[in-house]
Amino acid sequence: MKISTIIRRSAVVAMLCAGAAVVQSPVASAAPTCAGAGATPVKVAQIGGAALEGLAVDGLGRMYTTDIFSSRVYRIDAPGLTPYPIATVPGGGGALAWMPDGTLLVGYGANPLVLVGDVVKAAGIVRLNVDTLATSTFATGLSAANGLAVARDGTVYATNDFGSLIGQIKPDGTVNPAWARFPSANGAVLDEAGQYLYVSRTFVNSGVSRIPIANPSAPESILDLDGLESLSAPDGLTIDPAGKAVVPFNVRGQIVRIEAPGQYCVLGSGIPTSSVVIYGRGDQGFSAGRLFRAGFDGAVYEIPGGRI
Repeated sequence: MKISTIIRRSAVVAMLCAGAAVVQSPVASAAPTCAGAGATPVKVAQIGGAALEGLAVDGLGRMYTTDIFSSRVYRIDAPGLTPYPIATVPGGGGALAWMPDGTLLVGYGANPLVLVGDVVKAAGIVRLNVDTLATSTFATGLSAANGLAVARDGTVYATNDFGSLIGQIKPDGTVNPAWARFPSANGAVLDEAGQYLYVSRTFVNSGVSRIPIANPSAPESILDLDGLESLSAPDGLTIDPAGKAVVPFNVRGQIVRIEAPGQYCVLGSGIPTSSVVIYGRGDQGFSAGRLFRAGFDGAVYEIPGGRI
């Protein structure tokens, strides 16, 4: 292994440790198990030596994920099949999100530069055609792209869990790296109506908030984690068909669903370092109605308790 690779990997591991996003002793939780949940998560894929950050599924039920270490984008054609790389981004593979035209956005910059991302703005987004595997630059000059969300009109939002800036890229390509200031926003998902951007608060004031698109300076908290729970490190979240946020607690090893403001239940547990969750699509492979999780352990699990 090249010395530069060793140094880079060490730097990324140090960054994760600094954010308490590695395996630690589980934090006790009195939260109830969600109705119908409680089954053991099932591993459906493993990428050796990888730390997975982004997750997406296309209409054919094929899964895509990014590796922070190698900056590769991997595709997994179905549960149990071998993942294979299809693209590489400039550095530190980040979040994934679909554009309205069916191309895949791949964030990059999930590397030590996120610690100074608000200052240097070295992160960006690549557009990937998943059929031809052609890539092109979509946006640069962002604080980070640890979370990505795309509106119906093609407006894109990008977060930085180690910084305070949330960026916005308009349909005409205009980049505003400081659309909102929100410390430690991680993960990003829009509600069905496109009125709110939901984000996890990973390292600062741990919990989950929604940010009104029309008024980003007035965020609304829907979950506050106090005491030992504040060490849970909520990470890349999604929204289920009922409009409820589903969130991985990275350190605690739980996948939870927010039932109402301040109330949540547990869909799955026993899988620390969970970085992102997403529902499947299509009628085959990683199909619709099934909940999947990827993590810094390089593994993808199905969460049976999340089935809808």
